[in-house]
Amino acid sequence: MFAGLGALLGAGFMLGLLWYDGSRQINLTLLIGLVALQLLLALFTSLQAWLGWQPWGSLLGPRQGEDPLAALRPALCARIAHTGGLLFAISGLLTLLALVVVQDLAFGWSTTLQTSADGYHRMVAALAQPWQSLWPAAVPSAELVSASQFYRLADTPADNPALLGTWWPFVLMLWVVYVLLPRLVLLMLAALQLRWQAGRALRAHPGWQGLFYRFETPWVETRGQEDSQPAPAAAKTDLSPLPDSDTLIHWAGAAMDAPGLLPRLSCDPAPLQCRAGGNNSLEEDARVLEQTGARNQPVILVTRGWEPPTGELSDFIIDARDHWPAATLLALVPLADEQGAALTDAGLLAQWQRFVDRQGDSHLLLCAPREQDQP
Repeated sequence: MFAGLGALLGAGFMLGLLWYDGSRQINLTLLIGLVALQLLLALFTSLQAWLGWQPWGSLLGPRQGEDPLAALRPALCARIAHTGGLLFAISGLLTLLALVVVQDLAFGWSTTLQTSADGYHRMVAALAQPWQSLWPAAVPSAELVSASQFYRLADTPADNPALLGTWWPFVLMLWVVYVLLPRLVLLMLAALQLRWQAGRALRAHPGWQGLFYRFETPWVETRGQEDSQPAPAAAKTDLSPLPDSDTLIHWAGAAMDAPGLLPRLSCDPAPLQCRAGGNNSLEEDARVLEQTGARNQPVILVTRGWEPPTGELSDFIIDARDHWPAATLLALVPLADEQGAALTDAGLLAQWQRFVDRQGDSHLLLCAPREQDQP
């Protein structure tokens, strides 16, 4: 809305300012004053944003209760205002160029103050300093300033009327340098200020740490305490038969001291038992992978089923695939307790099933210990 309104006002402003019917010259003093007013408004808009003041903050809508955008509203107001101001400057510039092409404009200067042509020339020359080396023709000469002075009650025509139209390069550059470019620069600064303040407000929000953790964590498993019996998990649990093997890995030492568990995992009375994860170092885990992979048989990985699967366990499985033969079966056995009881909770089993599915490994099986009466 502000951009469209600014474009319309810029064209109307320039049409009114350069309205010329041949009866009098277009007063450059008035034009310079209005350009200075535009520059002051642009600087004031940015100043109120930097100070956190909102003279027109109600334009962003009513505030109800605690306003999460309170810290951002000054910068938002400045960005909106500069957007409208930039479109104002662009449409005004285009209107000026169109009038220069289709009309024979005659510029002059006049003031009630006792100002000589030399003093006025020094003023316009100072204003033209930014572009005097880029476009010398846009810097008014002393002869042009002297020839274009007029008085309200004087009816004497200018000696050289064609000379009065040569002011247009100066007017063009005056508008570009002191109206359009400041709005463009201040709009970019307002956008940067808004991004900086939004980042600071987000980092100060009490929920930022939790949100950041969720962004950094590939999978998040939650299990809250419920008064009623939990509903069955939506995921379908598919337990595979436990393969014959005498190679066991106890993740973080899970059920490593349970004497009744070994016969339910392996037919060998003295299977190889290794410990990985938990307090083990990466070098120790690497030695376990090398030792178990050299046996060329399925591996049974025992873990605590009441604890959610971790990214460390997923990394260990990925490393195992890099060290073991490609077709090595890995049986993941989550337990219900440290005595080696089979996990029967549907919700926990579904959680481990989702973990296995996420690995995308056809040789990774979700299993349970054999029944006590099986050989």
